[in-house]
Amino acid sequence: MAEYGREVEFREFAESRAEWLRKVAFLLCCDWYRADDLVQETFTKLYVQWWRMRRVENPDGYARAVLVNVFLAEQRSSWQRWTLRWSDREEAEPHEPPVDAEGSLDLRRALAAIPPRQRATLVLRYYHDLSVEQTADALGCSTGNVKSQTSRGLKALRRKLDTRSTTATGRAL
Repeated sequence: MAEYGREVEFREFAESRAEWLRKVAFLLCCDWYRADDLVQETFTKLYVQWWRMRRVENPDGYARAVLVNVFLAEQRSSWQRWTLRWSDREEAEPHEPPVDAEGSLDLRRALAAIPPRQRATLVLRYYHDLSVEQTADALGCSTGNVKSQTSRGLKALRRKLDTRSTTATGRAL
């Protein structure tokens, strides 16, 4: 009977968080199909360790941390580096039409071009509006590491976006 309660509890959690986790996964990997795979793997890991989920104060934060760790582990895999080329990938399935579609696509491409750890740090800091300490906790690193990854990531984004605007217009903005 306890197993049935676990199933119901997990299913309710998964159904209520699936779309949110999918959006986070998309920001990390810039591909809706791959985001679905990341979310599926995250839910698998959460299900196996569901007893931990019951003990945490912030289940959303725990689920987000698992998702980020799944993404970063995938990035370290040599198979993933071989099979995925960010510059060749296009957004497979638009989810919500952004207000500035062209600017949004430029930002997504620039975000996809920076290293995974910097990307994860920027998504947690600016999309999820986490503090440096919360981001460090989610990534399992020091606050100094979060600060340096944030700084490097923002610098890389600016460089990528400046290059795009320079080449698109033929002159610097």
